[in-house]
Amino acid sequence: MSNNSDVNETHPPRKIGRSIGAVLAGFAAVIVLSLGTDIALHAAGLTPPLGQRMSDPMFLLATIYRTIYGVLGTYITAWVAPNRPPQHALLGGVIGLILNVVGTVATWNHVPSLGPHWYPLALMVTALPSAWLGGKLRVTQLSARQ
Repeated sequence: MSNNSDVNETHPPRKIGRSIGAVLAGFAAVIVLSLGTDIALHAAGLTPPLGQRMSDPMFLLATIYRTIYGVLGTYITAWVAPNRPPQHALLGGVIGLILNVVGTVATWNHVPSLGPHWYPLALMVTALPSAWLGGKLRVTQLSARQ
């Protein structure tokens, strides 16, 4: 009986740690890919130097690749999750949405230097659908294996 009690006491923190790790892994992927793409575009001369405003078409491109990276990041979250992959992916999306809202509110009056108002709004609008898609891709992959 003592053995069973020990397992029940140590198992939930391990799952919580793995859940946190899954969400962090997804965020790390999104950050590394986004910053890497930003740096590559700057190095290639496709975007202006830091501190200068990008053109609207480049903000559109940034919205597109950040949305794709959001899907990939939440897929990674779902893949690493110890259970309930879609819920983990959506949790990552909710946290991303909250961070987007906080960032948008904090920088709203810094236009035009940080870009047009539609850009952070677009990132907010795409956060949850991207997370849903990332989780759905993982569930589809798991279903195909069975």
